[in-house]
Amino acid sequence: MNLNSFFQFLVPKDKKFFPLFEQASANLVLLAETLHEAVNAPKAQREEYFKKIEELEATIEELNHKTHLELSKNFITPFDREDIHSLIKAIDNVADNMQGAASRMRLYQVEKITKSIRKLTEINLEACQLIAAGIKQLKDMNNIKMIKETCKKINKLESKADVVFDKAVADIFENETDAKNIIKYKEVLSALEMASDKCKSVSNVMEQISVKHS
Repeated sequence: MNLNSFFQFLVPKDKKFFPLFEQASANLVLLAETLHEAVNAPKAQREEYFKKIEELEATIEELNHKTHLELSKNFITPFDREDIHSLIKAIDNVADNMQGAASRMRLYQVEKITKSIRKLTEINLEACQLIAAGIKQLKDMNNIKMIKETCKKINKLESKADVVFDKAVADIFENETDAKNIIKYKEVLSALEMASDKCKSVSNVMEQISVKHS
């Protein structure tokens, strides 16, 4: 047993932070699912999904706030305080950007949802599901290799999202003649692509934590 493992053995089981991480990641998956359902629904039905997305984003924001309050009250933490801050903030950033994409679709009254938008929401949903799995793996810290594999999958999805985004933007400029539509679609696509970047940021924090405790 190395020093880190021995220290973890002595530290009382965390009952504060991981429940907050798990709640945040579970709500993140729900948000990603709702957004994916929204872009596959008729325009008349999307408002209901958009309202739910706003509520889920607000819930994750509140969990972010609660985590920082716990940091101010607790001396003993399951891992470095700066990593706790980085992890919950990174999760919140993913939610912010997915909600931002929904907000733009709503604000700009986007009627036709392109295949690229649907694909990006699908990629982000898969990445958020992996984030939730990674949080559970971090809680146990029994299989560092599995955590690294989960992070690797998230990073691959981010690269895939970049390819989809670049092709989508190129297609817009080549085929769309209405300047307003170009702006609308590029704004939505950019928010979705940024959400995938933020998923990679979560992955980077999780991997950093696992390395410190290996």
